[in-house]
Amino acid sequence: MGTYRLYTDSQGLSQIEKIDLASTPAWTEAQATTTIAFREAAVGNFSDYHTAPRRQFVIILSGQLQIGLKDGSLHVFGPGDARLVEDVTGSGHTTATHGDVPCITATVPLANQ
Repeated sequence: MGTYRLYTDSQGLSQIEKIDLASTPAWTEAQATTTIAFREAAVGNFSDYHTAPRRQFVIILSGQLQIGLKDGSLHVFGPGDARLVEDVTGSGHTTATHGDVPCITATVPLANQ
């Protein structure tokens, strides 16, 4: 279980970094949100390169989600992992259900972003 940030670097490529909450106090403060949506991605689901539609948290509730980056790296997230997805520009990332069970997520858009 961990906390991560998916962002666009200065060259327009999506990158993932692990966030240490102890050294990132802004992440432990309340943040304004607008809604929450629950989604289930079926086994075998794949979405080719895309950017995030807005800054949002995506929290894995069950199953596993794989994120692919243009550098060829694949990152698997599981139950309890939370990502601030903010690669709203650039090359984007892929998403795929990983494993043999559906992936259920909670998506929480940040307000006024």
